[in-house]
Amino acid sequence: MVERIASTLNDIIWSPALVILLVGAGLYFSFRTGFVQIRCFGLMVRALFAPAHKEEDGAKRGISSFEAFCIALSGRVGTGNIVGVATAIALGGPGSVFWMWVIAFLGASTAFVESTLSQLFKFHHASGYRGGPACYIEQGLKKRGIGVLFAILTMVGYGILLPAVQANGVSGALVNSFHISPLAAGIGVALLLALVIVGGIKSIARVASIITPFMALGYIIFAIIVIFSHLDAIPGVFLSIFSGAFGIQPVAGGILGSTIMMGIKRGIFSNEAGQGGGAIVSASAAVSHPARQGLAQAFSVYVDTLLVCTATALMILCSGTYNILDARTGEILVGSSPELGANYVGFTQAAVDTVWAGFGSSFVSIALLFFAFTTLMAYYFYTESSIIYLFSKKKDGSKPEKFLIWTSRFVLLGMVVFGAGREANVIWQLGDIGVGLTAWINVLALLLLCPYAIRALREYESEQKKP
Repeated sequence: MVERIASTLNDIIWSPALVILLVGAGLYFSFRTGFVQIRCFGLMVRALFAPAHKEEDGAKRGISSFEAFCIALSGRVGTGNIVGVATAIALGGPGSVFWMWVIAFLGASTAFVESTLSQLFKFHHASGYRGGPACYIEQGLKKRGIGVLFAILTMVGYGILLPAVQANGVSGALVNSFHISPLAAGIGVALLLALVIVGGIKSIARVASIITPFMALGYIIFAIIVIFSHLDAIPGVFLSIFSGAFGIQPVAGGILGSTIMMGIKRGIFSNEAGQGGGAIVSASAAVSHPARQGLAQAFSVYVDTLLVCTATALMILCSGTYNILDARTGEILVGSSPELGANYVGFTQAAVDTVWAGFGSSFVSIALLFFAFTTLMAYYFYTESSIIYLFSKKKDGSKPEKFLIWTSRFVLLGMVVFGAGREANVIWQLGDIGVGLTAWINVLALLLLCPYAIRALREYESEQKKP
């Protein structure tokens, strides 16, 4: 019953119209910004390491650009980079990787626009700067009702639905490698998460700035070792990616629609460009110019998809530890590793095992634990910021605000425990619903407010040219 309802909602929300909207918006922003994701690559890297900007009174009321980058990156680098990539390959074939690259390239321009706008329309709260899509919808479009709707959808999507997806990926890996029960895995993750989120934004920023770079770099290094252990397979892998992307091979031609859709959906799920989560974090950064934070967040999309997701995909494809399945029936169309069936986490674990026999399960489980943990921190931050926005107009809103924040903490932690033991397909469908709901509203708002971001970019580039 739940699966049928989730599937129906998923089909409605993730209709071809949303895919066209997201891809079209990415193309539009790329042209309007003069392909900022290529042209300003150097500025992106420099923007990461700018210190937190001080106000005229010398106070620092926000987190640094690097801390905001780490929180946003932690929201992007999660189970989607391991389980999601494996799912895309299983249901869309190697060609889906190409469409993930495309959506990452276009998504970088979308991330720039939404994060720049969040800086332009942020507000000050006792805990620091806050903002995001709800704010630029209210202040830029003068539509508080839609802003409130977005905040509520964010609370539902990131505070209820998506935590279950992350917990499900972790529990699946831990069951495979350490034979830990899903319930125990969920409770363990929830307890660790509770220790961080009760400290609020400063605690989340501190933990994210330490764990996120370490886990991403470590994962990529291990992936490179696995890939180079299968050097002879690399030419064939890239051939299968590009030929599969356009349905040139017989099997690829039969699943071309699924190839494109899975690549785009899993790419968007992973890099979050257009969903608004990264913009919520960007509003909390104290930077000297709004466009600087936009550039920093554009770079985080590259790190997420072009580095971490690609690392997973190449490990699996070079090792041949995957199967291509019929998305509707589950029938194996191409059985490179029939024994794995539809064990998506197992694809990556088996790939690592080809180099370090018996180590793959443990490595992927630990990586997933770190990835999912930091992502859950980011999800909580999005939820908390949405609650603060809802009460930002109320003079007496501190008590109900605090009550709702504490309630959201318990709900999110409860969903972590709940999601750990659910069936994977249902959980992923619920996650897609959460992503799609926020993406619809946010991207339409970005298209209307884009001129503000373009103006900010031109102003920032002019400043950089001054001697």
